[in-house]
Amino acid sequence: MAKKGQTFQHYPESVKREAIRLREVEKWTNRAITEHLGIHDINRVKRWVRVYREQGERVFEDRRGNPHRVQTEESRTIKHMEMENAVLKKWLEILSQEVSKRNSRSLKR
Repeated sequence: MAKKGQTFQHYPESVKREAIRLREVEKWTNRAITEHLGIHDINRVKRWVRVYREQGERVFEDRRGNPHRVQTEESRTIKHMEMENAVLKKWLEILSQEVSKRNSRSLKR
C-alpha cells in the first residue's frame, strides 16, 4: 500500500520486457536489473517476472483500455521532440522579430 504522498512510477512495456528478458534469458540478478534500467523498486522486477512466468505473453495485453499502458517509449520520445521543435520554432520567430526591429532602427539613423 502506498504511503501518504507517495506516487508510483509507471514503466513502459519495453522496460518491463527488457527486465524480464535480462532475468529469464541472461540470468541477471534482480538488483543488477534495477540498477541497469533505473527501476526504483527491486520488488517490481520480481513481480513482473512472477506474473510473466504465470501468464506468459498475455501479461502484456491491455485489459483496461488505458492509452498510457500501450503508449511506447518511441511515441513518448516523438511527442517530446515535437514539443521541443514547436518551442524552438516559436523562439526563432521571436528572435527574428527582434532582429527585424534592430535592423529597422539602424536604418532610421
